[in-house]
Amino acid sequence: MAKRVCPWWLGYFLASPVRRWLMREDPAQILAPYVREGMTVLEPGPGMGFFTLELAMRVGVSGKVVAVDLQPKMIAGLKRRAAKAGALDRIEPRVATPESLGVDDLAGLVDFTLAYALVHEMPDSAKFFRQAAAVSKAGALLLLAEPSGHVKAEDFEAEVKQAGEAGFVVAGRPGVAHSQAVLLRKT
Repeated sequence: MAKRVCPWWLGYFLASPVRRWLMREDPAQILAPYVREGMTVLEPGPGMGFFTLELAMRVGVSGKVVAVDLQPKMIAGLKRRAAKAGALDRIEPRVATPESLGVDDLAGLVDFTLAYALVHEMPDSAKFFRQAAAVSKAGALLLLAEPSGHVKAEDFEAEVKQAGEAGFVVAGRPGVAHSQAVLLRKT
């Protein structure tokens, strides 16, 4: 079972434009350096799509975003928002289990993974990084960002170490508001 999973009803706030203003989080600014037309993107823990819609616009009609969440109500909310935005055709929503992301069919196909404020909720973060590495192409990027208020610096660095053990190397330390962040590259 997961350590502490964000309740589904909080997904409405997390997907709200108010979040952009209140938290100074701009998905376009965060994602612009990493996501391009035609990419395959993995987004575990998308909630109701705060980043997903921006990812879908960036990958364009020739790319796709695989959005995987543990909670069916989050995925349902994401689908509604994506349909309203005209982006559902670029998004492949999936419901995961506590044991697996359920993305084995993507082995070696993913160009970019966004792990934003979720690894600390995983029951086994080392397993998450192994699964992410298995689906990532050589040279693929993974942006790991954890909320500074929830995750201690030493716990974040333990996650970075686990990512390294799974086959990622540190490619940079981008600044992300209210977060500890690292850009990882699959070797």
